[in-house]
Amino acid sequence: MSLPQISEFTVRRYANAKSFQRGEAYFEAGAVTKITQRGQQIQAEVEGNERLPYRVFVNFDDKGIASAQCTCAYSLDGWCKHIVATILVTTRQLEIIEKRPTLEELLDRLDHIQTQRLLQELVAEQPQLIDVIDQHVSWMTNPVPKPISTKPGRQISVNLAAIRGQVKQILRDAVRYFEEGYEEDPITEDLFILVQTALEYSQKGESDNAIAILEAITSTCAENWEEVLEYGADNDEIAWELNLAWCEVILATELTSEEKVDIQVSLEVWQDEWNADFSMTLDALRQGWDYPPLLRVLQGDISEMGVWEREIPNYADDLALIRLKVLESQERYQEYLYLAQAEGQTQEYLTMLGRLGRVEEALAAAETQMKSIEDAFALAKTLAEQGSLAEALDIAQAGFNLPGNSQYELGIWTSDLAEALGHPQAALLALMAAFQVKPCFVDYQRMAELAGETWEGVKAELLRIVRTCRNWGVESAKVDIFLHEGLIEDAISTVTELSSHNSALIHRVMEAAISHNPDWVIANARRRAEKIMDEGKAEYYNDAIEWLGKVRAAYLKSGRQADWSKYREKLMEIHARKRKLMTMFKEPEME
Repeated sequence: MSLPQISEFTVRRYANAKSFQRGEAYFEAGAVTKITQRGQQIQAEVEGNERLPYRVFVNFDDKGIASAQCTCAYSLDGWCKHIVATILVTTRQLEIIEKRPTLEELLDRLDHIQTQRLLQELVAEQPQLIDVIDQHVSWMTNPVPKPISTKPGRQISVNLAAIRGQVKQILRDAVRYFEEGYEEDPITEDLFILVQTALEYSQKGESDNAIAILEAITSTCAENWEEVLEYGADNDEIAWELNLAWCEVILATELTSEEKVDIQVSLEVWQDEWNADFSMTLDALRQGWDYPPLLRVLQGDISEMGVWEREIPNYADDLALIRLKVLESQERYQEYLYLAQAEGQTQEYLTMLGRLGRVEEALAAAETQMKSIEDAFALAKTLAEQGSLAEALDIAQAGFNLPGNSQYELGIWTSDLAEALGHPQAALLALMAAFQVKPCFVDYQRMAELAGETWEGVKAELLRIVRTCRNWGVESAKVDIFLHEGLIEDAISTVTELSSHNSALIHRVMEAAISHNPDWVIANARRRAEKIMDEGKAEYYNDAIEWLGKVRAAYLKSGRQADWSKYREKLMEIHARKRKLMTMFKEPEME
């Protein structure tokens, strides 16, 4: 199965400038050591800073990249450098990707006996898999539900012992992980998958299973957390995920008074045992849907306090969003709108009006209620999905006058929409708005096309933006643009004080500056090389030699061979006892 073509334009859009630069360096260094294609998924191993390589998974669909994940701890905007390096392989070295069969194709080769033998051998190698298999077999075969003795009348069909066993295994694995010296949280993601299982049951209407799973996860964590506590693991993140899940399941379930009391008692016990905060869940349990202030709101009687009688808690927005999610799933749309209004959930209110086809109401409400770029962006996308493209463009353009953190994303989206509607000037202005917060060479080139005869005036404004931009991670884009325009001094100014972690970018500027400003190349490269040599860091001597290569080239380009020879001899005299370095100095390219 062939993969859809992915342009480097797409890669640059989904990775910030620094990630793209480092990912490209990883690609060029051959850090992607193993890459295979199974159907519409690419799996790769990328060498990094840890002992074991990072694993990258990229899923494709007919339109392009559907999702991309990496096992590294990167949590900033866009793709990490390992994902970038992997995707660059698919764009530049497609021939090295090994095509392997999908799981379905592999299993189709086996008969019933061979499949059983395969599972037995896998469990023998990884004993913890038996609990996972046990759980999934229970779900797939769906035996006759049995009542839980501790909850009369409640029916479940999941293997709770297997779930508890999985939680315990996750904590045991975390202990080994910590003991090996890793610091990243190895717990939350695995536990989160189990929490999602409970939500999936709730969304299918199987609330008994959902509650039982959440009870098993929460109680097992509370009882066994001491195993990881001594390694500094905290429970804030997973406790919050459980808080959200408990609220959703409780609000989607008709509970008896006795069940509410049982859950309340359990939550209060877990709070004490686990030092967790389940205040939001306890409020959701106490209020349900019959809480008088909430009932008034759902009937359209909206006050300044919304659904709260006294002090509004700091989790009010989170609880409101969960209630809205449940109302939407139950198709209680008017109540959804009342609650969104009362709780100040502007984005949800406006987009629901749009999704219901009430476009005129959405536009009217947007004039007074739209407060952020994010509100405008969400409504514009909703209107576009409904086919109201002209209205979507108007809302998107209005969004540029609002505060927020999505100006780049809104600018790119609005530019594409405006161009599709035949409004090149609107497309240009939207792209310029994006460029103001995140200069990008690809966008710079696109604006040159959109500007046409007005390009010289537009270019002057864009270069002003680039020169004054101090945002993090834009150095690579600035260099791309300056070198493209032949503005060598601007490129020099951009990289002069950068750390040597940006060596690929600095070397690129030095290559361009050797003829234009050799003295800067000599001074800057000497400083970086001498720092490495003076500190005696043998593992970085290759980097020092690379910097000295630029020094040599600049001396020779400016006709100062004698100065280079004198400088080289001085360095060899100072560092004569560093054998590894002396060997490198004697290479022909250092003469």
